[in-house]
Amino acid sequence: MSRQSAATRLARILDALEEHYGKVRPSRPARPYELLLFANSGYPASERACSAGFAALEATVGLSARSILRAPERRLVEAMRAGGIVPELRADRIREIASRSTTEEGADPDLIAELPIAKARKLLKTYPTIGDPGADRILLLTHTEAVAAVPSNATQVPLRLGFGKEQSSYAAGYRSAQAVLDAGLPRTIAARIRAYVLLKKHGEETCKRSRPRCPRCPVASACPFPGKTPV
Repeated sequence: MSRQSAATRLARILDALEEHYGKVRPSRPARPYELLLFANSGYPASERACSAGFAALEATVGLSARSILRAPERRLVEAMRAGGIVPELRADRIREIASRSTTEEGADPDLIAELPIAKARKLLKTYPTIGDPGADRILLLTHTEAVAAVPSNATQVPLRLGFGKEQSSYAAGYRSAQAVLDAGLPRTIAARIRAYVLLKKHGEETCKRSRPRCPRCPVASACPFPGKTPV
């Protein structure tokens, strides 16, 4: 398939997903620091779990580094409990993010827009649970860089749709999908955020990693996934 035809097919699939799910907006905050908190607020990580933990953190502790560092451990743990399992571990990570962002020179994540992209990415990846997918997500959702981010918990969506090839490792599969999306999407932040949130929504609600709901999929007719459940 040529690059032009792949881009046309990608555009049609995204339009079909938007027609099915409606206009999807990122529910996360827009500051890098708060996105780091969000990413660690739920486990297993999902939009719902992270949103619940983040909301509990904001309501009972506060989001500022000062509020988090002053909060009793039990209160942080209770807030994280709203976002799922291992709340003690995630409370420690939340406290680490708050501490490092204010006490380490050059570690304030909210300053990434002032850094070269390579340095911004490197800084983000020093924070808990943030690898390349997490750094890509933050760079995109903060409007820092028009990265072709692939939802870390929904990499199966573009791969099943034929945008990239399944690989022996998660990282290789992520890069394969990202390369195709990067070539096929308009090079604007708005277009890439739209693609990111639609693919993520589809992966969480329909094209699940295990037991995908193919009969209700709005793009099943365009999906070459060999394990597809017959419609």
